[in-house]
Amino acid sequence: MSWLDAIGWAGSALLVFSLLQTRVLRFRVLNLTACVVLAFFNAAIGVWPMAAQNVVLAAINVYFLVSLLRERHDDDAFEVLQVGTDDGYLRHVLDLHSDDIVAFQPDFTGPQPGERAFIVVKGDETVGVVVVAGAGDVAHVRLDYVTPRYRDFTPGEFLWRRSGLLNGLGYRQVITPPNMVGAYYDRVGFRRDGSAFVLDLPAA
Repeated sequence: MSWLDAIGWAGSALLVFSLLQTRVLRFRVLNLTACVVLAFFNAAIGVWPMAAQNVVLAAINVYFLVSLLRERHDDDAFEVLQVGTDDGYLRHVLDLHSDDIVAFQPDFTGPQPGERAFIVVKGDETVGVVVVAGAGDVAHVRLDYVTPRYRDFTPGEFLWRRSGLLNGLGYRQVITPPNMVGAYYDRVGFRRDGSAFVLDLPAA
């Protein structure tokens, strides 16, 4: 097998692998890479229709990547909705993703009476759920879950710093659980405090 054949096979394998991704951002990055590799390969062997097709697909991926990265910290991209802990749709989301939730927060057993729940949405699509337990002016995070499709984003950021909901509810500090898997809080303004993270909220 020549080096050119190896490039063609690698590009094809990467293209197939990209289609297996559930995370929208990762899919676009891998698909873009595969299209660039295959455009080069097809141009090198003179298959111009396929080369042109992959150039167009690469351009489409670039367009969507720019849009996704622009939305990553855009106040208008996500909306935070407060719901009751006994809300039917909240229960549906938690039941639907129960196995995935346990993998990231094994201690979470469901929202309890007196706690506050928030659903993060993008349009009509649910992208995350946050549940906090209040102790005075401190909000203890019991659940901060992001669905697989949006796991390359940090939609919880829109609750912690931008929605104003927690300030309006009288909280002045947010503390995360110590055993959360894959915590992202250092990227959105939290400071580490032992095995947990702490965010001091501005006054309402």
